Amino acid sequence: MAHKLAMIGFGTVGQGLAQILLDKKEGLRNLGVETQLVAVSTLSKGSLYHPEGLDLAELLAAAKTGSLAHYPNTPGLQRGWDNLKIIHQSNADTVVEVSYTNLTTGQPAIDYCRAAFESGKNIVTANKGPVALAYHELAALAQAKGVRFGIEGTVMSGTPALRLPLVTLAGNDIREVRGIFNGTTNFILTKMEEGLSYTAALKQAQELGYAEADPTADVEGHDAAGKVVILANVVMNVSLAQSEVSCRGISQLTGADIQQAQAEGKRWKLIGRVKKEGAQVIASVQPEALPLSDPLANVMGATNAITYECDLSGPITLVGAGAGSAQTGFALLIDLINIARKNL
Repeated sequence: MAHKLAMIGFGTVGQGLAQILLDKKEGLRNLGVETQLVAVSTLSKGSLYHPEGLDLAELLAAAKTGSLAHYPNTPGLQRGWDNLKIIHQSNADTVVEVSYTNLTTGQPAIDYCRAAFESGKNIVTANKGPVALAYHELAALAQAKGVRFGIEGTVMSGTPALRLPLVTLAGNDIREVRGIFNGTTNFILTKMEEGLSYTAALKQAQELGYAEADPTADVEGHDAAGKVVILANVVMNVSLAQSEVSCRGISQLTGADIQQAQAEGKRWKLIGRVKKEGAQVIASVQPEALPLSDPLANVMGATNAITYECDLSGPITLVGAGAGSAQTGFALLIDLINIARKNL
């Protein structure tokens, strides 16, 4: 029997997952995983629900026009259901929650997660808000309701920054996690090392689509701080609020700072870290001049990386993409496959 999905949000990430489900349909069947997208709801494009499934090719074609009104009418198709009605009343087994990320309140995504769990539905999300701000509450509710909370895509997109420590590195005492969690700032620092000013490097990042028109969340470290909180909550199983993360971005770094680091055999990186010292947890995001012998120092461009300091295996560094529609869609797919297989 197909695993039925409802998707809240159908922007770049949601469409990326839908394209993967369309392209990989036979491959997923060979893995014993069969999915059926029964509902999509967006604020800007409209909503669709069909209990027997939506046609993915038609859905993607309609989305490209900017409105799901262009999806063809078929018997049994419902239009206009809002997000909560789809969560409560659709026949979906899992809600894929990819709505707008709000790292200040986590809303409305936190309410969507609660509604799904209360309705006996799993949640799979790439939305940092609910995990950074309400992870322990939501994880406990999911467990109490016997459903799953898939969050792989919330830290490093399709690079398994959460499943690796929870599954493959299980048994280690991970006392510190540190990494490059924002590709935009890493790209800017790489370009500054090549001789561009901060302003010119930021402009290039915006032209390439790495940075938003308002880049504050990236360049001042707020995006990375949200990911540090998630790592603390999920990997280290501690309760950490974003307000407890000391945060400083890269906007004050100058060409002279870059040159001084080069002269010392170092390289500037925006490093997020969380560390346990006895009963105390110390978390920060700040620029650090790393020696070139540090594996994080050699991660260039828009790439992300993370190092887990493990007592048994020693330090393990994972490098990969931290964003992108295909990559984040794959992160959602990882969770869906593991829910179908009843794995972590």
